[in-house]
Amino acid sequence: MSNSGDGLEQEPDDLPSARPRKRATGRATIADVARLAAVSPMTVSRTLKDPTLVTQELRDRVMAAVAELGYVPNLAAQTLASARSNIIGVIVPSISNSVFVETLAGIRDCVSVAGYQVIIGETLYSADQERQLLSTHLGRAIDGVLVTGIDLHKDVREGFARRNTPLVHMMDLSPDPDALSVGFSQFAAGEAVGRYIVERGYKRPALLAAQLDPRTMKRREGFQHALEEAGQSSFVEILTPNPSSVGLGGQLLSRLLGAHPDCDVVFCGNDDIALGALFECQRRGIPVPGKLAIMGFNDLPFAQYAVPSITSVTTPRYEIGFQAAHMLLRQIDGIAPERNCIDLGFHLTCRESA
Repeated sequence: MSNSGDGLEQEPDDLPSARPRKRATGRATIADVARLAAVSPMTVSRTLKDPTLVTQELRDRVMAAVAELGYVPNLAAQTLASARSNIIGVIVPSISNSVFVETLAGIRDCVSVAGYQVIIGETLYSADQERQLLSTHLGRAIDGVLVTGIDLHKDVREGFARRNTPLVHMMDLSPDPDALSVGFSQFAAGEAVGRYIVERGYKRPALLAAQLDPRTMKRREGFQHALEEAGQSSFVEILTPNPSSVGLGGQLLSRLLGAHPDCDVVFCGNDDIALGALFECQRRGIPVPGKLAIMGFNDLPFAQYAVPSITSVTTPRYEIGFQAAHMLLRQIDGIAPERNCIDLGFHLTCRESA
């Protein structure tokens, strides 16, 4: 084996070439790729791990052999050799919810550059499902886990600690000084909505919420706290554990108006509910915000394009995913974070609906 003048690896010209021998399993090996490309197995390994280490000519030969043989690296063997799988687990409540789609995009953009793959688990807002998924990840050869929220079972947290598997929480801020978390204060976000309602002079507020996960309930607590501080000790609320949707938003508003037609502002637990409430007002001919103001949460893209546009709390979903993944990768590399808790904040985006 020799090196070119630019430091890139080159193979000697007299290395024998031969067609790969058929394995009993039918699966090509790295040795098969090496024989077909007329290079050494070491060169194949280097090419696949970091193509910049070899010349373009070698790279082309190796990748042509890989394609012809349909070679797939043996990840289990790589894990045993390196003590790493280059795989991280990600636990989210929903893979169809736009909030978590953007968070997953941030995670992907961070870890893919570092050569990591992601296994995504969906809890469907079930604490039991979350616990099962996390326990399953502990039994796999993964390098770390990103989990939505901070409300984990104690035994799960202890299991990760015993196995020294890094874990980072997303979307909320952990009060545990030893836990790693990236997100914003859900309580403070709900509180900001309550204060906004008071400042705008609304007197008969209501809350509509679905799914009722811990983060939604913290926003509710913050909302209530702000109203109580302003002397509005009570508000109307309709809560349901059902999955959130635009259609559900219309149904919840119908229930609200049937029982409390004098409400003048509605805080919706997310933008899906807010959009459904807005549609229901339009069906009924109710002016928004003239007779009923509507506020959402998360500021999904459609909120600014609705008519009227929806006032909502803007949350840094992509950045949460990216920063949480970055923190996890540093933990995997044994680099202690400068801060265990990263608060990326939020802001209330005022528009036409409230």
